[in-house]
Amino acid sequence: MTSSIAQNPASLFGGAISVSPAGVQIHDAEALKSEAMDRLVWEAVFGTDPGRQTARRLLWDLGQATGVRPASIHDLYLACGRGEFGGFTVPAINVRMMAYDTARAAIRAALKGNAGAIIFEIARSEIAYTEQRPAEYVAVMIGAALREGYRLPLFIQGDHCQVNAKKYAADPEGEVGEVKKLIAEEVGAGFFNIDVDTSTLVDLEQPSLDLQQRTNYDRAAEITAFIRSIEPRGVTVSVGGEIGEVGMKNSTVEELEAFMGGFTRSLAGRGPRLAGLSKISVQTGTSHGGVVLPDGSIADVQLDLAALEALSKAARGNYGLGGAVQHGASTLPPNAFGNFPRVGAIEIHLATNFQNIVFDHPRLPADLARRMKEWLDQNAQSERRPKDTDEQFYYRARKKAIGPFKRELWSLPADVRSAIAADLEKTFNFLFEQLKVYGTAPIVEKAVRAPVLTEDQLHRAGERAVDDAEAGE
Repeated sequence: MTSSIAQNPASLFGGAISVSPAGVQIHDAEALKSEAMDRLVWEAVFGTDPGRQTARRLLWDLGQATGVRPASIHDLYLACGRGEFGGFTVPAINVRMMAYDTARAAIRAALKGNAGAIIFEIARSEIAYTEQRPAEYVAVMIGAALREGYRLPLFIQGDHCQVNAKKYAADPEGEVGEVKKLIAEEVGAGFFNIDVDTSTLVDLEQPSLDLQQRTNYDRAAEITAFIRSIEPRGVTVSVGGEIGEVGMKNSTVEELEAFMGGFTRSLAGRGPRLAGLSKISVQTGTSHGGVVLPDGSIADVQLDLAALEALSKAARGNYGLGGAVQHGASTLPPNAFGNFPRVGAIEIHLATNFQNIVFDHPRLPADLARRMKEWLDQNAQSERRPKDTDEQFYYRARKKAIGPFKRELWSLPADVRSAIAADLEKTFNFLFEQLKVYGTAPIVEKAVRAPVLTEDQLHRAGERAVDDAEAGE
């Protein structure tokens, strides 16, 4: 982009929009669905400051003006817990690579079936290896929605805001402080849905369920209270807890009860009338990315649907939550997804298969695929296990190449990106239909309030939150 456009990105749209101290005025909404939006998002990602920040501010303001506002799904989930809504499972989509094209494909699928109950998310680990900080991620998701003509609130989530067990053992307060700083950055960027993952601190060697879950529920309550202290005015962030680390032993209703009882007591001691959780993540047999066999294929998963149903029922009936959350599900067989609404799962996390569609796509240039493997050979050997075949190593490690090749992936020829996006869209269409989120737009409009927030208000709140986290408050 030229320096003049970087200084005034509104000029990309000609006279279709104007910016004044009073805010953004949109004179021709159709212009937001043009290639000008593509250039604005590119500047928000790959531009240099101050143009990059100006582009992100404009995207935020356009979203506020059109109703494409970051929002919390908290009230919708609690309404589901009361039995007012139900029969669907919200897909939480981890957008790792080709973020703009991927998000646009998901939005097109949502528009096809009038879906509103969908979440875009990114985990603590993904932020690092995909090179997408929260402010950039929010800008891209808003831009993708505007480009496709979507006009509903956007649910953007911090997935697995996870305490690292090894780092916690060495420096408990320092590691929890790092998680708080990340959450502060996320909330300050427009992530109004946060999954607090302290399940890494569960100690199964303890003699009682309460003792096994105690550090988990105490730290989860501490972080939840911190989130409540930094929320922008008018927003109740949707907070999820987790009782079982994904890939470990399956969760039980008794563990859920031990966690929720302890969490409720711990949170009550941290302030009067603090809003609690809206959902609870459990383990029922899946693992992140699936289990890779020597030939590179994915092993069948023994998913315990009866446990998931019992856990969701207990979460709703005993604690008023929306239900239980299923992680690590995108590599399940296609016939599995229709089960989740049937058993009452409130949310399902989907990540690796979208990444696989890009990496394995026949239109991905062979030279690019080769160079990514060469990069992994040189830079990701720590991911290789002693008995790994090459297929297992590349499958497990290739996500680490997303960040280093991010600009090149975004710059693929238009026909290649369109072909990949078309296959992504087909997958989203299938998932949204199976999860029964088609037709949920009216429910979102009824249950969810997305207050208008200026970028300045959000930025100031974020700065205060980071200061609080660093001060250990």
